[in-house]
Amino acid sequence: MKAVRFSQPGGPEVLSLTDVDLPDPEAGQVRVRQTAVGLNFIDTYHRSGLYPVPLPSGVGLEAAGVVEALGEGVSSLAVGDRIAYGAGPLGAYAEACNVPASRAAKLPDGISDETAAAMMLKGMTVRYLLRATYKVEAGDTILFHAAAGGVGLLACQWANALGATVIGTVGSEEKAELARAHGCHHTILYNQEDVAAKVREITDGQGVPVVYDGIGAATVTASLDSLRPRGLLVSFGNASGPITDFDIGVLGAKGSLYVTRPSLMTYVAADEDLRETAGDLIDIVSSGKLSIPINQRYGLSEVRRAHEDLEGRRTTGASVIIPGH
Repeated sequence: MKAVRFSQPGGPEVLSLTDVDLPDPEAGQVRVRQTAVGLNFIDTYHRSGLYPVPLPSGVGLEAAGVVEALGEGVSSLAVGDRIAYGAGPLGAYAEACNVPASRAAKLPDGISDETAAAMMLKGMTVRYLLRATYKVEAGDTILFHAAAGGVGLLACQWANALGATVIGTVGSEEKAELARAHGCHHTILYNQEDVAAKVREITDGQGVPVVYDGIGAATVTASLDSLRPRGLLVSFGNASGPITDFDIGVLGAKGSLYVTRPSLMTYVAADEDLRETAGDLIDIVSSGKLSIPINQRYGLSEVRRAHEDLEGRRTTGASVIIPGH
């Protein structure tokens, strides 16, 4: 089968499409013939070495497809079942993959393979951010950076469904319109406006109880300055580079603030937590309250361009890779 591999960290040029032999699934695993694969920013962190992985390695953490074979002891799934996964194992950029049956979610008829591949990692990320890291309630006003991105568009919709007011930062008026169309109530052009000042203006000087920041180094100061006293900065990504040399005393000076650096893998490490998180996501997508905008599609042979587009901020919403194209 065809699969994307890399043997040293670096830019998109280290990715190559190669022929590999996939062994039979081990006990507890299923083999999935993949019909759609999700593209996520964390994939670029694995490729670049920001999040080191043993090399040589595959790349990608989410996909959807059809179960082709069962390992010993698997009873929760059957050959022919449509499934999706969004928390690994690493190596989803491939025509087929062996995955633990306990980490795969069975798909209802109303959710397509492309939608499933685009929603699992980003959607489960939004679920833990909004329902576990800080439990967003009706009446809350929140700030979400990169509101027109893959995670951002889902977060705007989900927070809106919870009754929250969403302030989102975006890089262009086009992206502002996209964010507003997906439930973002106020948009801030981060490269033209003072983010914290606009947040204060929108909240009558109060600030927000929580900021969700997947950008990292470029936005950390604006994020902290947007919080009300005892507010929480949820720093869940590093799109602009990691936050380094952080002075913890700043938290006291700016109002006894809190900061956390969560990851999806921690929140779904236990199988029961994964089932609950994936189940909530599938339910809200099935209800129609959460749509999954897929705005870019690539073939396996186009993964270098896919990573260039993602890192160049040329994408909106979700992107999927279609094996066989």
